[in-house]
Amino acid sequence: MENVRVRFAPSPTGLLHVGNARTALFNWLFARQQKGTFILRIEDTDIERSALEYEEKLKEDLRWLGLVWDEGPEVGGSFGPYRQSLRLGIYQDHTQRLLEEGKAYHCFCSPEDLDRERKEAQERDGVAIYSGKCAKVPYEDAQQRLHDGEIASVRLRTPDRGELAFQDLVRGELEFDLGLIGDSIIVRSNGLPAYNFVVVVDDSLMEITHVIRGEDHLSNTPRQILLYRALSLIPPQFAHLSMVMGKDNARLSKRHGATAVDQFQKDGILAPALFNYLSLLGWAPPEDKEILSQEELVRFFNLKKVSRSAAIFDYDKLYWINRQHARTLSVRKMAEMVYPYMKAEGLLPGDMTAAHWDWLEKVVRTFIERVDTLADFPSRAAMLFEYSPKEMSEETRKEMEGECASTVIDRFEQKIKGIEQFDYDQFVIFTQEIKQETGCKGKDLYHPLRIALTTQSSGLDLDKFIPLVEEGARLDLPRSLLTCSQRVSEMSGCLKRPHVQPNEE
Repeated sequence: MENVRVRFAPSPTGLLHVGNARTALFNWLFARQQKGTFILRIEDTDIERSALEYEEKLKEDLRWLGLVWDEGPEVGGSFGPYRQSLRLGIYQDHTQRLLEEGKAYHCFCSPEDLDRERKEAQERDGVAIYSGKCAKVPYEDAQQRLHDGEIASVRLRTPDRGELAFQDLVRGELEFDLGLIGDSIIVRSNGLPAYNFVVVVDDSLMEITHVIRGEDHLSNTPRQILLYRALSLIPPQFAHLSMVMGKDNARLSKRHGATAVDQFQKDGILAPALFNYLSLLGWAPPEDKEILSQEELVRFFNLKKVSRSAAIFDYDKLYWINRQHARTLSVRKMAEMVYPYMKAEGLLPGDMTAAHWDWLEKVVRTFIERVDTLADFPSRAAMLFEYSPKEMSEETRKEMEGECASTVIDRFEQKIKGIEQFDYDQFVIFTQEIKQETGCKGKDLYHPLRIALTTQSSGLDLDKFIPLVEEGARLDLPRSLLTCSQRVSEMSGCLKRPHVQPNEE
C-alpha cells in the first residue's frame, strides 16, 4: 500500500463528541496499522462559531484518549499550516485559477433572490437547485461589477446531467445523479471559502490518501470529487462510517446520557476503556474478543470489516468494559485516580497521610466490583459515613421490633462497649456467644446485628464493612465515621425511644 496519510479535521465550535472521537480513532488506528501518518487539521473558517478554547479542549481530549497526531498544531510538519484560518491565501490562489480557467464563476444573486428561486424550484420540480443564471456573466463583466462594488460569491460549474460514481471502502460502489447537485458555492459572498472547497485543497496539498469520516459527509463527496476534477487532482480513497446512535435508533444526543469525551472523563471513565469501546462501534475484532489494549486494536483493526449499519452506543456495555480495564490497574493507581472524586465530596482531606492512602486502597479494593466509573466511588463509600437509625425504612424498622432483635442488640451492645479496636474476628466470637446465650440464630441473629451496624438489612458483607468503619473512624477525616460501638449504642437508644413519624416531629 502507498504511504498512508489520514487526517482528523474537526471544527472548534464545541466539545469533542464521541461520534467524532470514534472517527478520529478509526483514522488513528488505520494510520498506525499501515505505519502511516495521522494528521490533525483545524477547520476554523466558521469565524462566528469557532473559538480557541474549544480548540485547546479538543486537543486535550484527543491526547487524553491516546490519539496523538504526527502532524498538526504544536507538532508541525512539512504540509502546514494546519489551521485553515492561516491558509486563506492558498484558497484564494486556487479560486483565481478556477475563475480564469472558466471552471468557476461569480454569482451576484442576493440572498433574497436565491431564497425566492429555491422556493419556486421546490414548488416546480420538488428539488431546490440553483438555476445557474449568473454562469452566463462573462468573466470580464464580472470583474467590472466587482470593481464597481457589487458583492458576489463564487460557484463551481457543474454538469447538469450524467452520473458520478466512486468506490467507498465501507459502502462499496456509490452513484450520484449530477442533475441533483447544482453549481455549488465554493467562496461565500463575505470572501470566506466554503467547506467543500477548502477540504479538497487541503487534502490534496497535504497528500491525504484516505478520507475516513462520518456518513453525514456522504452528500459532500460528489461535490468534492467534482472539485478534484476541476483542479485536475486525484481524489483520495473515501470511507464513510455509520452514525453513532442511541438505543432508540435516534442520533446520539445529551438526552441519552453523556456524549462529550470531556464528560466521560469527568464521570470517571478510564481513557483506555473509552478507546476500547469506541473501537467496537461499527467494527468487531477477530474471535469477538472485546477487552483489547491499544496495541492489540492496532494489530487487529481492519477498515474493510467496518459495518455499514448504525453503531448503537450502549452505556451499560461501556461501563462493563470500564470495569474490566479498572481490574488491570494496581490498587494504588486506582486509589490515586479515585482520590479527587472522594476529596470533592468531602470524604477525604487535602493532605493525605500514609494511613489515609492505606485506608483508601482498602475502600477501592472493596467497592471496585460495585462501581461503573471512578465517579461512583463516593456514593458507594458514603455508606461508611452515613448512619441514621431515625431514617430507616419502615420495613427495616419492623425487623427490629421482634423479641429476638431487641435481645440480640442488648447483648451485642454490652459486649462491644469499651472495645477500642473492634474487628471482624471479635464480631464472629460475639455472635456465637449471643447465639448460645439467647437461642437466637440464623436470620433472627444476623439481621438485627447487620441493621444495628449499617441501618440496612442487606449490602456490603460485614467482614469488609467492619474493618473499613473501624479503621476509618481512627483517621482524621473531613467527615467523621462512627465506630461499630457508637453505631450500636445509637441504634439501641433509638429503638428504646417511641417511634415518631417524621411529620409529627
